[in-house]
Formats: sequence, structure tokens, C-alpha cells
Amino acid sequence: MKAQRGVALITVMLVVAVVTVVCAGIIARQQLSIRSSANQLHVRQAWQYALGGETLAKALLRRDLQQGDPRAPVDHLDEAWAQPLAPFALDEGGELRVQISDPTGRFNLNSLVDQGAPNDAAVAQFGRLLGGLQIDAPYAERLLDWLDADQEPSGGYGAEDNQYLLAAPAYRAANRVLVDVSELRLLLEMTEVDYRRLLPWVSALPADAPLNVNTASARVLASLVEGLPLSTAEGLVARRAGQGYADLPSFLAQLPGLPVSSQRLAVGSQYFQVISEVSVADRRQVLRSTLQRASDGRLYVLARDLGQGGVAPAPDEEVER
Repeated sequence: MKAQRGVALITVMLVVAVVTVVCAGIIARQQLSIRSSANQLHVRQAWQYALGGETLAKALLRRDLQQGDPRAPVDHLDEAWAQPLAPFALDEGGELRVQISDPTGRFNLNSLVDQGAPNDAAVAQFGRLLGGLQIDAPYAERLLDWLDADQEPSGGYGAEDNQYLLAAPAYRAANRVLVDVSELRLLLEMTEVDYRRLLPWVSALPADAPLNVNTASARVLASLVEGLPLSTAEGLVARRAGQGYADLPSFLAQLPGLPVSSQRLAVGSQYFQVISEVSVADRRQVLRSTLQRASDGRLYVLARDLGQGGVAPAPDEEVER
């Protein structure tokens, strides 16, 4: 009888142990499911908040166009859209930060090719920009070959498929316009140091997008023509403070004796870049949107990118004088 009681006790203990293990597994899976659901909720919340930042930027840009002449807009860095926005407080201690910038104030890399043909003026300007940044590599010729459709190397330092196929792993020249500035990293012998140094001063827009002289930095303005010192370009930036240059003749009048062409220059912008940085709980989401603003006030989203960093600091002008 005692033996039977001992066996029954052991059986009960085994059942209790099995039930405990099963319950522990169920609880662990349930906790994992709850955490996964919370993460998905935070991801969706962050995405919606980021889209809200994009919508806010659209409203600011639309209002800016309505305050001036939509047919001939003047966009400068003292306008409301270009001012730093205070962070917006969100639930659970999060925040939304929105920054609007003008990519047409940077050198447009796609301008090196115009309707399938090399744009010699743009190639020379890019070379001057590289020189001002103390970058000696012949990236201007290599970028021209990256953009054009032929397989003939440009100048003595160009690079086409024959050079890229020798790389490990091998690849080919794109032979099309850049979709994103990060494609510069694929140029032959482009180093990370040179890429990071060049990044704040360039953009990848449609080839016919003009340079906005009201938002361009002194470094970019100094590359407009051979012999334009950086100090003179800094004076151009200082004189546009307040309302910016009302038209191109007002800007060109500041450069007497220098052969600066008004072609591919403007005092307004059609393209804008919006960075929406969201923090929700332990989740961080950064959305970079490229917008196009039409003369009728409509804004179109040309691209969205979730793989970028957050709100960036202003570029450092102190490179070389």
C-alpha cells in the first residue's frame, strides 16, 4: 500500500513538472508575441508620424508659394520653410523633428550630361568644386562617364565598363542619371573620405534643375566661374541676407567682369528635401522625402527613403580659402 502511495506521489510530481514546463513555454511565447505586437505598433506609429512631418512640410511650402508670385517664386533661407522647427512632442515621451532643405542650392550632379551630350560648363564647375574641397581625384570625368550612354572614356582619367569589370566584385557603369547621391560611392576609386567631404555640397536632381543662388552656399557659388574667390562668394551670401536676390540680374550685377552665365541659375526652387525624424518609445524612424512644387501649388512626392540618417548639421565652410 505504501509502495502504491509512493508511485502515485511520483506520478503527481511528474505531472506537475510537465504542466509547469508547458505553462512556462506558453507564457514565454505569449510575452514574445506581446513584445512583437508592441514593436509593430511602434513601427506603424513612427511611420504615420513621419508622414505627418512630410504633410507639415507640404503645408509650409504651399503657404510660401501663395505669399509670393507663383509664376516667379523667390526662395531664400530667411523664409519660414527654411527656419528650424521646434520638435513636436509625441505620446510615450517621443518627438517629431522636421527639417526642410533646398537641394537646388547644391551642385546638381546630373547636370554633367544635357540631353545625352556632355555639359562642358557643368563638368568644369564640378572640377572647381572638387578643387575647392581639396579633392584631387578626377571624379568629374569619371562621373561624366557614369552618366553618359557611350563606352568611350572621357579625357585621360575617365572610366567605363572596361575599368569597372576589373573590380572585385565586377560591375558596370550605370550609363544613366543618378537617382541618389549615394551612387557616387560606386565611382572608380571613390574613397569614403572624399565621398563624405563632397556629400553636403551636391544633389541628384533632374538634369535641367537650376541652381538657386539664394540658397546656395559660398562654396558652391565660388565654383560658378574660374577666378571667383571664396571670399567674394561669401560676400554674395552676405548681401542676399533678408529677402534674397529678387531676380538674376540683381545677382549678376554683383559680379562685374566675371563671365557668369544666367543659364541654369534661378532665384527660386522647385525641389525640396524633407527629413522627418521620429522617436517613439525605443523606436526611431527617419524618412527623407524629395518633393517637387509646381507653380499651381501642388506638391508631388518624387521619392521616399528610409535608409538615411537624421536631421543633419549645416556643412562646414572651413575647407580651404
